[in-house]
Amino acid sequence: MRSAILDTNVYIDYWQKGLHDRVVESIHAAFIVRHAAVVLSELRRGARTQRARRAVESLYRTASEVWEPSASDWWEAGKLVRDLGDQQGWDVQKRREFQNDALLALTSRRHGALLVTSNRSDFQLLEGRVGVQVRYL
Repeated sequence: MRSAILDTNVYIDYWQKGLHDRVVESIHAAFIVRHAAVVLSELRRGARTQRARRAVESLYRTASEVWEPSASDWWEAGKLVRDLGDQQGWDVQKRREFQNDALLALTSRRHGALLVTSNRSDFQLLEGRVGVQVRYL
C-alpha cells in the first residue's frame, strides 16, 4: 500500500475548523499515513493551547514512523529556496517559510509518498521541480 503525508495545514484545518473530514478519512483508508518531522515540528511550534498541545503530543506518540529530511534533502532545499525565491522576488521571511515546504516535498518524494496539502501556491511551484505527487484540498 502506498504512503501519504499530510501537510501541517491539513491538520490545522481538520482540528480547528472541522474541514476535510471525508478527504482525511479517504486518505487514511487508501494510504498508510506517515508523519513528517517537519510537520510535527510546525504543529508543536504552533500549539498555543493545552488542547492543541495534547493533540500534537498524541499524534507524535502514536506515529509508527517519523520521516525526516536527509542531508541531501537539506542541500537540495537550499537550492530550491534560492532559485525559486530569486525567480519570485521573495523576501527573507518568505524564503524561511518556504524552506519547510521544500523539505516536506523532498521527503515525500524520497519515500514515494503522496503529499496532501491545501497550500496550492507553494506546492505548485515545487511539484514540477521536485517531482513529488501532490493532492490539493
